[in-house]
Amino acid sequence: MNRFVKIGEAAKFLGVTVQTLRRWERTGQLSPDKKTEGGTRYYSLDRILGQNIKQDPSLTYAYARVSSVEQKEDLKRQQEILSMYCATHGWTFEILSDIGSGMNYKKRGLKKLLDAILERKIKRLVLSHKDRLLRFGAELVFSLCETCHVEVVIVNQGENSSFEEDLAKDVLEIITVFAARLYGARSHKNKKLIEAAKVLLSDEPE
Repeated sequence: MNRFVKIGEAAKFLGVTVQTLRRWERTGQLSPDKKTEGGTRYYSLDRILGQNIKQDPSLTYAYARVSSVEQKEDLKRQQEILSMYCATHGWTFEILSDIGSGMNYKKRGLKKLLDAILERKIKRLVLSHKDRLLRFGAELVFSLCETCHVEVVIVNQGENSSFEEDLAKDVLEIITVFAARLYGARSHKNKKLIEAAKVLLSDEPE
């Protein structure tokens, strides 16, 4: 018996985002099998499992990142700026985002971005600031983009206003992991070292 799934589940089966499925519907690449009056889309599971859809080689990925959950509003602003910038230029785009340290190379959004670059599935990478990609190692990714003929666009070439704050959080994260491994996550020495690091990093330069 044929099973019908909503757009979110269909996107998971195809390994793409809901935004991509909506774009495919607009361009005629893959339309829903059913659509209710309220706009709910249903896809035939038998049909989507038999699809062999290639990613649009002219696709733009816009990448946003913040260091911690406390910066979710900043993440939202980045996404809005990137969406507006890409739409203004008439690009077909998707937004990737991560919450995590700029020194962490294993974030989900970053991994998806690197895979797309290596597989030559995208034409362009857009960032609000250079340091939103990685704290260290961004130049290596940019070199990879050049090799794979992926254009890199940085909306704001100036220094990110939250650079110092983000860097402090990244350094504190490294100290926290190091101290936990050295002394144990719950030890008195571990807590004392982390508290001292917080005080040091929060001091304003004279």
